[in-house]
Amino acid sequence: MQTVLFFYQRAINASQYLSGLAPLLLRLYLAPVLLQAGWNKYRHFDNTVAWFGNADWGLGLPMPALLTCLAITAEIVGAVFLMLGLFTRLVSIPLMVTMLVAIFAVHWPNGWLAIADSSSWLANEQVLDSADQLSAAKQLLQQHGNYDWLTSKGNIVILNNGIEFASTYFVMLLSLFFTGAGRYTSLDHYLSRRFSAGAR
Repeated sequence: MQTVLFFYQRAINASQYLSGLAPLLLRLYLAPVLLQAGWNKYRHFDNTVAWFGNADWGLGLPMPALLTCLAITAEIVGAVFLMLGLFTRLVSIPLMVTMLVAIFAVHWPNGWLAIADSSSWLANEQVLDSADQLSAAKQLLQQHGNYDWLTSKGNIVILNNGIEFASTYFVMLLSLFFTGAGRYTSLDHYLSRRFSAGAR
């Protein structure tokens, strides 16, 4: 047993040289998602401001133009910094705030699921009700459309727009906040080494 523990500990110690790989993959996953979100808001700036500010059909947030600018800046600049692994812990903070706003102001009423799946144990009443709508949509397409062509790249689904994706991104950003950008795989790592060496 001691021998097994010895080799296990040696393997764990050796694996620390690759510890930067996990944060790197998180950063590379998040960066294009955030960049696309920020770019979409920028391209449709007026519509985004209207959606942020309108209480009847939008979010009803105060100062919608300012909040739109802050969201765009956080997502685009944050995405670039995450790709570089620069100031990762710092940029994770406004991005986590952005995800929390998305969770509670946009997606919360829809439950967990991003895609409606009535067979899921996470399905709420809205998702369960959507099963009839999906069935009706499929019947219409089978009768009046080229259903095989329409479904050749994947199944037709109903977007539930729940908190699933925003919550996942929040957890990933929280992980980066605590771990940092990663050993050997980020500018943060090399800046830290340089400043540590300079302080001696």
